[in-house]
Amino acid sequence: MAVGALAAGCGSGKSAQKAAPKMDKVSITYVQAPLNIPSIVEKANQSFEKKFKEKNITASYSTITSGADQTAALASGDIQFLNCVGGSSVLLSAANGNDIKIISLYSQAPKAFKLFSKDGSIQSAADLKGKTIAGPKGTILHELLAAYLQQAGLSMNDVKFVSMGLPAAASALENGSADCALLAGPLAYNVEKKGMHVVTTGEGLVSGLTVTAVSGKFYKEHKDLVDTFLAVQKETLDFMKKNPDKALEMTAKATELKPEAVKEMAPLYDFSMTITPEAIASLKKTQDFLVASGMMEKKVDVDALFVK
Repeated sequence: MAVGALAAGCGSGKSAQKAAPKMDKVSITYVQAPLNIPSIVEKANQSFEKKFKEKNITASYSTITSGADQTAALASGDIQFLNCVGGSSVLLSAANGNDIKIISLYSQAPKAFKLFSKDGSIQSAADLKGKTIAGPKGTILHELLAAYLQQAGLSMNDVKFVSMGLPAAASALENGSADCALLAGPLAYNVEKKGMHVVTTGEGLVSGLTVTAVSGKFYKEHKDLVDTFLAVQKETLDFMKKNPDKALEMTAKATELKPEAVKEMAPLYDFSMTITPEAIASLKKTQDFLVASGMMEKKVDVDALFVK
């Protein structure tokens, strides 16, 4: 971080400070799926609005959920904070030359990401050969599939992968146009309750890592606002710990799930925000997957993506 600070300070310190525009509003992504309890609690409590108001700044939400769209909006300056973006999306953005920095972890939930089949005879990775599998490309779920196939010495070329969003993938599974579907969150919960077969979860295959991020420029110019954001994240996690029933109630209302469903799914998610060596290592593993699968042409310095 010291090196970054020196680099940012090259030339006149005064002109560098003048260049930082005064902020009167910030935009933060609101991503509810798969089961982002902190975001739901923050919105219900108006946590960001209240905290930023203390600095005379208006905080508003953007409902962009696609990782690629989120990182594009961050790069253009339309959004200042990505409050839950997949690690793979950050890597792809960085590989495209965008200045993006991870400021905290959002969640890790390997067991929440699942591969389903309608046919109970599909029991192993080897059974997937030649099957049509629906799910979102370039995501944790896609990485799960590639890692699972690898266990049987197979690759993505051995299956017919059809890229689509989660609702469409769930429908494709149910109507039989896909043999398998990659799902997470309430959709995964619902199809499992309908009797669909869980072929595998992400446990032991992927970390299911999501993070929070800002642009490197914004971090240098407005570190005080980044600190404000992180303070809200910490306060939210404290609130969830002290008021688990209230957080559960808020989540059930926002997702239109039954409280017992939320209670059953919640333990699958670890919302610890502290950046750990294990998290950095898992992102490096994700990068290896993206490069090997041809979705990322060149590697980036993963360690440098995390603010120190």
